[in-house]
Amino acid sequence: QVQLVESGGGLVQAGGSLRLSCTASGRTFSSHPMGWFRQAPGKEREFVAAIDWRGTYTTYADSLKDRFTISRDNSQNMVWLQMNRLRPEDTALYYCAARQSGGGYYTTESNYDYWGQGTQVTVSS
Repeated sequence: QVQLVESGGGLVQAGGSLRLSCTASGRTFSSHPMGWFRQAPGKEREFVAAIDWRGTYTTYADSLKDRFTISRDNSQNMVWLQMNRLRPEDTALYYCAARQSGGGYYTTESNYDYWGQGTQVTVSS
């Protein structure tokens, strides 16, 4: 079993920045493709960003790729999501996700096996 815990969420003004952290524990092998998703009330969970297990390749939702950056450090079992120039529409519960294995990156919920509890990001105007 792999446990994922997110942190770093909070309240920020529009135009500000936040960095979310995801720490993996349990039976982790530092070889999991990772992703970030978010869900706002009344909306479906949506893809935000993904990274391959080595941290070499990344991909983003088209609307976010100029503002968000995903990164990882396998020696620390950590993944981050740097969010810049935040907008009120970015307000959501942000989830970290891990796929058991794989050589690429993955952009849909069904490709992931483990999920964190989420961390709330609220952007005020």
